[in-house]
Amino acid sequence: MRTEDLFDILVIGGGINGVGIARDAAGRGLKTLLCEKDDLASWTSSASTKLIHGGLRYLEHYEFRLVREALKEREVLLASAPHISWPLRFVLPHNKDLRPAWLIRLGLFLYDHLGKRERLPGSCAVDLTRHCVGTPLVDSFTKGFIYSDAWVQDARMVVLNAMDARNRGAEIRTRTRCIGATRLKDHWDVRLVDGLTGETSVVRAKLLVNAAGPWMQALLTGEMGLKSDKRLRLVKGSHIVVPRLFDHDHAYIFQNHDKRIVFAIPYENDFTLIGTTDVDHEGDPADVQISQEEISYLCQSVSSYFKRPVKTKDVVWSYAGVRPLFDNGESNASQTTRDYAVELVAEPGSAPALNVLGGKLTTYRKLAQASLSLICGALGIADKSWTAGSVLPGGDIPDEDVNLYIGQLMTRFPWLPVKQLERYVKTYGTRVEQILDGATCLEDLGACLEGDLYTAEVRYLVDEEWALTGEDILWRRTKLGLHLSGGGAARLDDFLVGYTKKKLQPVAGFSLAS
Repeated sequence: MRTEDLFDILVIGGGINGVGIARDAAGRGLKTLLCEKDDLASWTSSASTKLIHGGLRYLEHYEFRLVREALKEREVLLASAPHISWPLRFVLPHNKDLRPAWLIRLGLFLYDHLGKRERLPGSCAVDLTRHCVGTPLVDSFTKGFIYSDAWVQDARMVVLNAMDARNRGAEIRTRTRCIGATRLKDHWDVRLVDGLTGETSVVRAKLLVNAAGPWMQALLTGEMGLKSDKRLRLVKGSHIVVPRLFDHDHAYIFQNHDKRIVFAIPYENDFTLIGTTDVDHEGDPADVQISQEEISYLCQSVSSYFKRPVKTKDVVWSYAGVRPLFDNGESNASQTTRDYAVELVAEPGSAPALNVLGGKLTTYRKLAQASLSLICGALGIADKSWTAGSVLPGGDIPDEDVNLYIGQLMTRFPWLPVKQLERYVKTYGTRVEQILDGATCLEDLGACLEGDLYTAEVRYLVDEEWALTGEDILWRRTKLGLHLSGGGAARLDDFLVGYTKKKLQPVAGFSLAS
C-alpha cells in the first residue's frame, strides 16, 4: 500500500455536487483530488428530468429563496454551457378542477420576476384551441399558460465540470472507492482502492468532502466514523421514454389530482421523456429500478391530457435514480425540500470535514460556492469565488450562437452530414474540433460502428472524458443507446476492449425496456 502526497481537499463522489466542488476548489489553487467509485454521473446525476429550472411548484411550499436562487442560476448555467443547455418553453394546460386560473397567473408572475431573466421570455396565456401546442391535447383543455425554463444534458454537465477541474489542476479518479478514512490532528488518511487494478493506496488530505450523494450517510457513519444531526431522505424518481408524442418543440407540465406534476418533454428528436415520480427508497441506493406501478402512473398521468393515450407497451426506455434529499420532516416525499445543506465538521485538534446534503442540478454551482466558503475558512485562506462568469469546456462558442457555429463548421467540413455535425456540436461544443482534427472525409473518422458513431468519437471519450464501457458512452456521455441496435452496441464493446486493453463489466444503473 503506497502513501501519496498531501492534498488540500479530497472529494468523495463524482456526481454534480462533487465535481462542482472539485472544480471550484481547483480554480482557487487548492490541490484537489476527487474519487468516484463508479463512472462519473453513474447514479443520481444522470437520472434527472434534465431541467435547469426554478421549480414552479416550490412556490406553493413558500420556498421563495430556493426558487429565486435557482431562477438566477438558469442564466449562469445557460451562459456557461450553451452547447448542452438551451431555453425551453413549457405549456401548462389549465385544469379548473385543480387550481384556479388566478392562482396560476400569480405564480407565473412571481416566477417571471423573482430571479434575473435576460435570455428567457416571460410567461403568457394561450388559447389551446388555436395554438399548435393545443393540438395533441384533449379537447376539454381550451386555455393554458406558457412559461420559460431550460434544458440540459445532465450527465454531460457533470463530465464538463470534471474536465474543467482537471484542466485547473485537480486529479480525477473514477472507479476508485473509499474503503476507510482516519481522522488525525491535521489531516485525514483516506484508504482508496482502484476498482480496475485492485491497487490500494493511502491519500492524505487536509480536509475531506463527503459528496457521496445517496451514500453520504453511510460514508459518514461508516468509513469516516462521524455523526451528524442532519439526515437524508432517499426518494426514488423514475422516468419513461416513448416515441415522440407531438411535433412542436414545447414541453408540457401536467397537474395531477395527487398534487404532483409530470413533465412531457421533447427528447433526442424522436422521443418524448415523461417523468417523474417521488417514492421513498429503502436499502442500497444502487438497487434502484422503475416499478410497474410507476410506469402505469406516468402513462395514466399524461394520458389524461393527450388525445392519444400512452400505454406501457409504448415505453422504449426507462430509468430511475435515488435523490439524496435533505430531510426537512415532510410526510409526503414530493414535498421534501430540494434545497441543500453543507455542514462543516470542525473541532480543535482534528482535521475538518464537509458534508453535502440535498440540492438539485440547477443549484450545484451555488452549493459548490457555499462549500468553498466554509472550506476556505477552515483552511485559513481567502474566499474568492470565480465560477459565476466562467465557461465550461466546449462552451466558448462565439456569442453563444450554436446555430451560427454549426453553420461555420458546415463550411469547414462540407463532407460531414449535417445531423451528425449538429449532434457533435450539441454534445461537445468547440471540443468537436478535437474529434475532427485532421479529418477530410468520413473515412478519416475511423470505423463506423453504427449510425453516426465512429471510432474517432469513441477514442476522444476514452482519452478525454474517462469513458471505459459501452454504458458510459451510450447512456451518459451520449444517448446513442436509444438509436443504436444491439449489433452496434456489441461492436462498440469489442472496440473498447481492444482500445483500452481491459475487459470491463458494464456499469449497472440503466437498462433498455423490453
